[in-house]
Amino acid sequence: MPSTWCLLASFIPRPSASSATEWSLTPRFLLAELDLLASRGVDISRVAVSDRAHVVMPYHLELERLEEEAQGKAAIGTTRRGIGPCYADKAARLGIRMGDLAEPEAFTSRLRFVVEYKNKILERVYGAKPFDWRQIADEYLRYGERLKPFIRDTSLIVLRALEQDGLVLLEGAQGTLLDLDYGTYPYVTSSSTGAGGACLGVGIGPTQVSHTLGVFKAYVTRVGAGPMPTELTDEVGQLLRERAREYGATTGRPRRCGWFDAVLARFSARVNDLTSIAITRLDILDAFDRIKVCVAYQTDGVVSEEFPTSVARLAAVRPVYEELPGWLTDTSRVRRFEDLPPNAQRYVRRLEELVGRPVSLVSVGPERNQVIPLRPIP
Repeated sequence: MPSTWCLLASFIPRPSASSATEWSLTPRFLLAELDLLASRGVDISRVAVSDRAHVVMPYHLELERLEEEAQGKAAIGTTRRGIGPCYADKAARLGIRMGDLAEPEAFTSRLRFVVEYKNKILERVYGAKPFDWRQIADEYLRYGERLKPFIRDTSLIVLRALEQDGLVLLEGAQGTLLDLDYGTYPYVTSSSTGAGGACLGVGIGPTQVSHTLGVFKAYVTRVGAGPMPTELTDEVGQLLRERAREYGATTGRPRRCGWFDAVLARFSARVNDLTSIAITRLDILDAFDRIKVCVAYQTDGVVSEEFPTSVARLAAVRPVYEELPGWLTDTSRVRRFEDLPPNAQRYVRRLEELVGRPVSLVSVGPERNQVIPLRPIP
């Protein structure tokens, strides 16, 4: 398999900064992105979109908006991009998949049934306007016609690459605490965000994975509601946010920031069976003379190093901190680990000890040449 294949196993296009407020997960934006790449001379003939990927439809966006508004202060704090309702339809066997767009007759028949079903909910539960299935069909069939050359069984592409001893890189989305099963339920996303979910999504077995790299920021962030033991609501947290420009990529919402949580990191290492870890954004900590790391949780005088399942218990814990000296030195130009300030090296090594996994990579900025390798990744 050529190394330049681009597989879109999950249909989640990325917005441009200028259109983030209007962005939604529809084929129109995927086509716009493909057109942009083509206009800049990029060969898009190797792009493949999984025929099994579920498509976010217009009624998903509307339903998520209405559901969030109806919950008021109890709202989960979703991105309102229709992802949750789309996953709900997948589980309820009401979903529309990319492969359906290439089959006009079957797609139209299925869409009519689903839209009529959704309209009952929109009208009777929320008092909202119904959708015209004919308009949706006309629009999405045009998308399907243009996307048809890209819609493939992507699991076969990956399998053939593995059979030829090719290198396959799977990039997970979001973080462990947003996992539907192992995250801070109900403040989670609608999918399995762990390493096991990546195998399922791309269509390979777990024994095919030779290395699982866990990516951790040198501090902790979270978007939306849910307990976050090390959250900093003071000027330190504000400094972290502004130095790192921690604002949601799709929503623009400010991310909640806090010190590194080793209890959470160990939990993530366990449920994902991490082989090694990467520590990113180390340079953001350059401005701090003292840096804290959460090494345990305390509840009612009892100290524990285990991550609780209950969000109520997690919300009640107090972080037990270990304080380390900062380095107050610009690390963004460093390219070798041994050239980092001694205290920065100690910080990385301490995280390695606390998480219980070796550090393979450290980054000190967003550019490729700002990634510092510590050990090879097979």
